[in-house]
Amino acid sequence: MRSGHRLAASACCGMFLLVSTAVAQQDFGFMPRGGKAILLELLATGLAGRELITASPAGMSEKDWKQTVAALATGLGDKEVRTLAAYLSVSAPFSAAVSEKAAQPDEVAPLLPMDGRELAWEYCQSCHSLFSGYLTQERETRAWLNMFESPFHRGIQMTQKQRDEFARYSAINMPMKFEDVPEELRF
Repeated sequence: MRSGHRLAASACCGMFLLVSTAVAQQDFGFMPRGGKAILLELLATGLAGRELITASPAGMSEKDWKQTVAALATGLGDKEVRTLAAYLSVSAPFSAAVSEKAAQPDEVAPLLPMDGRELAWEYCQSCHSLFSGYLTQERETRAWLNMFESPFHRGIQMTQKQRDEFARYSAINMPMKFEDVPEELRF
């Protein structure tokens, strides 16, 4: 490789590292909360979260979870109910350790599976712009799942449950409004 090409490649790598570092330090609280975050808030504020964790039967459909969440957590908006129902339909039933610690949100948090927002933070921004590659995309659940079949995404080290959670969260909460994304991430 000629020295000019090496210099250009080094500069590109350096710019990528600077942008990656800046993005990694960004607060992603502007994104809609994921199911885990909503569940933890319910745990911290009342009984609904404990009931959702301890009475989580296997194989409950997303539709059934939606009815259960709406009945137990009456203060949630429609998107939050749908987001939490989607998370529970993929993640429940929870382990005995989660049920035992349900009264202590700080202790149960590391035991719960990542939600869609956490998965996006973990896997999307390392390869492309979170804004144009994810936040502005509108797709149904199936289309989000199909995305993992493309050669570029096939190698992402996510379990099928994680892919299901990511797809459901994204179908409910994306796209975001342009003005709701911090200006420094609009690229």
